Amino acid sequence: MRFVRFAIGSTIGYGLAEDDGSIGAITSTPFLPWQPTNERFEREQVRVLAPVLPSKVVAVGLNYRAHAEETGMPLPEEPMIFLKPSTSVIGPEETIYLPPQSKRVDHEGELAIVIGRAARNVSEKDAPGVILGYTCANDVTARDLQGKDVQFTRAKGFDTFCPLGPHVETGLDPHSLELICRVNGEVRQKSSTSDLVFAPAALVAFISSVMTLLPGDVILTGTPAGISPLNDGDVVEIEISGIGVLRNPVSA
Repeated sequence: MRFVRFAIGSTIGYGLAEDDGSIGAITSTPFLPWQPTNERFEREQVRVLAPVLPSKVVAVGLNYRAHAEETGMPLPEEPMIFLKPSTSVIGPEETIYLPPQSKRVDHEGELAIVIGRAARNVSEKDAPGVILGYTCANDVTARDLQGKDVQFTRAKGFDTFCPLGPHVETGLDPHSLELICRVNGEVRQKSSTSDLVFAPAALVAFISSVMTLLPGDVILTGTPAGISPLNDGDVVEIEISGIGVLRNPVSA
């Protein structure tokens, strides 16, 4: 299933993305019991939003072997985690704004895990049972501020720095998905989730041993090699096989 969060007028709802491009509304959210309704909308009738509004976004650094190599950093012995605020989340086609405080803002295409139910101290074996599904993400980063500040809060936390979408794909095997990031049609990142140091189940187990994960929370699993700057007027796309394409324009 492909869960979509959308707005029509002042009403926000959830639905299922159909193969013909339409959206079939459901009675509730994916995190509660729901039923399909008779309401169906064409894509041009609605505004597709970020598929979830998380209480927190937990991101993981240096989780692709090739990315660790390009940064000259050793592979971590355990997941290196940090937080992005919920206010950084935007949806498909929404604009990434380049903050005046930074001279270099990079894209980071990532596979995102969407948590389906509350999870605390979940084992790696049981972790798939708390995952609703997966979506595309862009862990936008002010690279110069990251180096200046050492820690990541400011560099990763600006408004619009966490595009998510276009929907949550359920029933997906996350272990060998192709991930491509394009800027203005040019491929900048191309890899497979088979290069992850820590797989999604291991990340859920580790993070849930630190903090309670709530329904709708998002885990960004890390970015592969090929990070590069974004500039005013660019269009950045994150495409993951089995999910789709997350597209966002960039503006100063």
